[in-house]
Amino acid sequence: MNATAREIDSQRTKDGEVLRVDHFVRGKAIAGGAVKYRSRDLGVDFATPEIHLNELVVPRSELPPLLDVPLAQIIQFLVACGERMSLEKNPHLQEAAERIAATNPLPRRVIENLFRRARHTLTEQGLRSSIEANFSNPAALDGWVERVDATGQHAALRAFPPRMIHMLAGNSPTGCIASIAQGALVKAINVFKMPSSDPFTCVAMLKTMAEVDPGHPVVKSMSAVYWRGGDERIERTLYRPQYFDRIVAWGGGDAINNVIKYLGPGLQLVSFDPKTSISMIGPEGFASDSVIAEIAEAAATDVAVFNQEACLASRFLFVEGDRKGIEVFCARLQERLAVDRETASAVAPPPALEVREEIEMLRVMDEEAKIWGKPDGRGMVILTAEPVDFHPTNKTANVVHVSSLDDAVRFVNVATQTIGMYPPARKKAMRDRLASAGAQRVVRLGDASRHVMGSPHDAMFPLQRFVHWMSDEDAS
Repeated sequence: MNATAREIDSQRTKDGEVLRVDHFVRGKAIAGGAVKYRSRDLGVDFATPEIHLNELVVPRSELPPLLDVPLAQIIQFLVACGERMSLEKNPHLQEAAERIAATNPLPRRVIENLFRRARHTLTEQGLRSSIEANFSNPAALDGWVERVDATGQHAALRAFPPRMIHMLAGNSPTGCIASIAQGALVKAINVFKMPSSDPFTCVAMLKTMAEVDPGHPVVKSMSAVYWRGGDERIERTLYRPQYFDRIVAWGGGDAINNVIKYLGPGLQLVSFDPKTSISMIGPEGFASDSVIAEIAEAAATDVAVFNQEACLASRFLFVEGDRKGIEVFCARLQERLAVDRETASAVAPPPALEVREEIEMLRVMDEEAKIWGKPDGRGMVILTAEPVDFHPTNKTANVVHVSSLDDAVRFVNVATQTIGMYPPARKKAMRDRLASAGAQRVVRLGDASRHVMGSPHDAMFPLQRFVHWMSDEDAS
């Protein structure tokens, strides 16, 4: 997408136009228009229904709708819903894509690509892989599982459905579909707080599910609403253990810190907090022009995911090798960042002013630093001997020349999510040290956005943490 197309893409609402945002509350769609908000990223006005808090709360005296629904039936229903997720045939998804393009920094083409890929979240194989990886005995989701300990004492165990509030992320328009599936698999009562950059997809998906079966307990267990984060009138009421067990938070540091102040006995936080991903490239990557071209393409693929808005998008690339070959790599990498991809645009929004100022200061103050590209959204590559002090964004890659990849391990910490490695054979040699440093995932360079079904997320199996584990014991 060229600059002109990008400008048009960000100006799809007419002056003074207010987008309608609908809510979905325990199986029913509610038309928006009563309460006006402005989106954080692009400053677009939208209007939601009023929120009636008592409608979002299911009394604890009332058993969860999904409690006695077999897991096999829930999976069957989710698969049927996934089959309806065709952007070309589903008017709810079409309307959502149209409106998201006005509120989200991602270009319309990328949003549509994400919608076309989203149906793969709801496959029987994928859903079962998630359950089997999270639970040693999935039967505990369907009922009480008898057990006997080493001394002969008897007990029964159940993974009881939780009551959860999901604070959805705004950088991935289809991420809510995975959250809906997770909430259904653990048979939870769910309230999804939608982000201002996408207050549409979650409701569109729930409307689709209601068309499959409006009375299904999965549908009755779901609510999706929007309020501005930090609104104490709502949060001080909802964020209480008598109403909810878990707050599942995807978001930035401010959003996570806002939730923390409400936590206490009985109300737990499951946090997918902000992460930074990196790449590690050994000297084998700079052996020849053909290898450099291959590695530059793989690295650009990892850097550019969601125009570098995703947690798994690489920001720092630690490289070991000859300076001359590394400089050729940097030039090739910058060229490959300015390419249209399935999940990235050739021209992204330019870096923020403070980032551009940091880059200019680096250009003046650091004689060893070298920079390729301009802060115009087509990608920049900054070669340094130490990681830069600022957070690279908007397709800005900091290539850090180290004497050995072993030295790069000191820059890995508990906020390091994904590490793309070249050559892949070095993963086995380094993965224990990377895990000890805090890293959560290591992949082949270029495969950051590819996943093995059933793998942990952010160093945990989240479904285990969602459920309320209840034990019935007969100890003599």
